[in-house]
Amino acid sequence: MSNPVAVEVTRGERVESAHRGAGAVVDADGGVAFAFGDIDLPVYPRSAVKAIQALPLVESGAVDRLGLGDADIAIACASHAGEDAHVAAARAMLAKVGRGADDLECGVHWPLGERAARALARAGATPSALHNNCSGKHAGFVCLACAEGVDPAGYVAPGHPVQRAVTEALGAVTGARLGADTRAVDGCAIPAHAIPLRALAFGFARFATGQGLPPGRALAARRIRAAVAACPSLVAGRGRFDTEVMAALGPAVFTKTGAEGVFCAALPDLGLGLAVKADDGGKRAAEVMIAALLIRFGGFGAPLDRFIAPGLVNWNGTAVGALRPAGPLSGATAIPTGPP
Repeated sequence: MSNPVAVEVTRGERVESAHRGAGAVVDADGGVAFAFGDIDLPVYPRSAVKAIQALPLVESGAVDRLGLGDADIAIACASHAGEDAHVAAARAMLAKVGRGADDLECGVHWPLGERAARALARAGATPSALHNNCSGKHAGFVCLACAEGVDPAGYVAPGHPVQRAVTEALGAVTGARLGADTRAVDGCAIPAHAIPLRALAFGFARFATGQGLPPGRALAARRIRAAVAACPSLVAGRGRFDTEVMAALGPAVFTKTGAEGVFCAALPDLGLGLAVKADDGGKRAAEVMIAALLIRFGGFGAPLDRFIAPGLVNWNGTAVGALRPAGPLSGATAIPTGPP
């Protein structure tokens, strides 16, 4: 049975295309508050779990031993746009352990942010690994290795102590069994594990509340949430979902996009974790899906308006259509006071 249509794309008065998908809202006890589609099919969350992957850096005490602050923690959780502030933050983090861009093993790509990419090109420069959207996460891995007295070289390999710690944290928080059969390779070269949406949402509920986590890990999760709330511009960038929503709502919500149509979020005050996946990998669909769930369960309004029903314009700037929640997510624009 295929997943339901969760997002429609209109042009004029007609539906021009549609996105199918699945999603789950789960509490810290593992109770499913809402679900649609196949939430037990493993998916690769990719960058959506960067905050969980950052837990060892904080929980180990490396953050304090190295004198890292909120900006360092936030950039370690980022899928950034490659803006000057992002590059500077990743560089500064590496400098605290006497390392630099050459120590990053994430690869090189042009900044994700169009403005940043154009500015770099106008300057006649080429990107470095610091412009990679994952450079902050990788800087965190390098810092963790250095703080633990481990050679960071090869830190992307599954058997490296850094990735063993990251995989342990990801499995323990989500409750998913992770092994060679769930593992592939992410775009930034680290292991990418396939995890069901149910487990991802459960993991984010625990990340939101600390419930079911050892005291040190619960404290680390709280510290990561606080750092991201303090520095939301470092997590994504100008105009992007994670930065705009968390800048507006502060610690009331944690959101994190992933590649190929995955999006996760946490609602600490309600003790809920959210996870969605657009079947076709569409970022635009995943944003509408997670916005619909945040509105339905968090009761948020204006900060999510532009993301739940983004308009489509032609090359003359004329409005020609829009995206909208559909099927199980229909009616999400009617804002309730909390979970049903």
